[in-house]
Amino acid sequence: FGGGGFLLDGKPFQIMAGEIHFQRIPREYWADRLIKLRAAGLNTVCTYVFWNALEPEQGRWDLSGNNDLAAFVRTAQRAGLWVIVRPGPYACAEWDFGGLPAWILRTPDIKVRCADSRYMAACETYIQKIAAEIRDLQIGHGGPILMLQIENEYGSYGNDRSYTTSLRDMWQKAGMDVPFYTADGASTAMLEAGTVPEAAIGLDPGTSDKDYAVAEKLGLDVPIFCSELYPGWLTHWGEKWAHVKTEDVVTELRWLLDNGKSFNLYMFHGGTNFGFWAGANFADVYQPDVTSYDYDAPLDEMGRPTPKYNAIRDLLKHYQPKGTILPDMPPPIATVEIPEISLRATASLFENLPEPVHAPQPGPMEAFGQAHGFILYRTNFIGRRSGKLVISELHDYANIYVDGKFLGTLNRAKSENTIEIPKSEMPRQTLEILVEGMGRINYGPLLMDRKGITDRVTLNGMTLMN
Repeated sequence: FGGGGFLLDGKPFQIMAGEIHFQRIPREYWADRLIKLRAAGLNTVCTYVFWNALEPEQGRWDLSGNNDLAAFVRTAQRAGLWVIVRPGPYACAEWDFGGLPAWILRTPDIKVRCADSRYMAACETYIQKIAAEIRDLQIGHGGPILMLQIENEYGSYGNDRSYTTSLRDMWQKAGMDVPFYTADGASTAMLEAGTVPEAAIGLDPGTSDKDYAVAEKLGLDVPIFCSELYPGWLTHWGEKWAHVKTEDVVTELRWLLDNGKSFNLYMFHGGTNFGFWAGANFADVYQPDVTSYDYDAPLDEMGRPTPKYNAIRDLLKHYQPKGTILPDMPPPIATVEIPEISLRATASLFENLPEPVHAPQPGPMEAFGQAHGFILYRTNFIGRRSGKLVISELHDYANIYVDGKFLGTLNRAKSENTIEIPKSEMPRQTLEILVEGMGRINYGPLLMDRKGITDRVTLNGMTLMN
């Protein structure tokens, strides 16, 4: 840090970054996406690290394939890029639980993103693991990593400074000696709660003199930059596909370039929320994210340049350091045409169930050692057999069956939790509720988003047991 900005080898350096999440892209395509990022005129790639994909069960790590952070960093270096790492432990990013592992939720009273000793112990193990992967890839060790983010947009969530400074200390203890930064919205309250002493200040976004003035009032004498500039946006299930106008992106980007501000385009290439990894928001109602993370980004979900990409590249070429030679665009990736596939074989879920677990009342998936997918709750009717069925705190989508007959669905995203069980001449015997978890909330105060039936089921006010 120096002169209010960043220095590289003692000379002023403008970070011109684009965000790509290695865990959202098949490893075979990393090089293609990174070369295209460099060809656009950017000099740095930013990436989140999603802890839950690396440690799906406590103590069981997978740093191979799409999870190989060190390999991604080396691939970026070969593409002529610097790297900024955003390892969380909380990331947000429209990713399940913001990147935190589901097994944390098995502890009923645990608190996250604060100095809860149980949560902090898990964070320290994670930090040591990640640091061991990337210590030798820091710029001071001959690698491309310039900077590391502490947490993410913490001022939008809480104000426990002992938590964020403890994370910084853990990274330093683990051997990370690059500069640190934080990222927050450009408001006094968020920045006061989210910043860390001696860490650069990222603004999400920072696109005007007014935004920067808010951060400068803190008087921390560190660089301030735009850590997230949004060329696209996310899409929830049921919404029209999100679009951001190219001319608006170019206008904001030109202001940053003309004023010498460092920046990061979030996202430059979004990729895909493979499997069950898509997260969710909550704004008056539960809002699960779609599987695609195309994000209306300059490179689309398939990695193809869009008109937005071309407009950004045409702008950035006028702001390159003298003598810069950008790489040519790689050839388009070949695709195959998939022939029609007829699906004829079937298997009933209800005829292929594992041994049941007996519980006095419903519990969330996490209580049974399950992180994602579907969970089936079954009970026999005693006392009441028809009337108003209520599922309290349904997370998130339920199919209701009585004696094997499908009655209907309940959808948390539509605030549905009640269905009528009609009277029958034959006595009702069995109730079955098949619940799908549709992504844990990744932003805001409701992060503790356990999946399944998280409270109880009642029929005409009677709590259904067993």
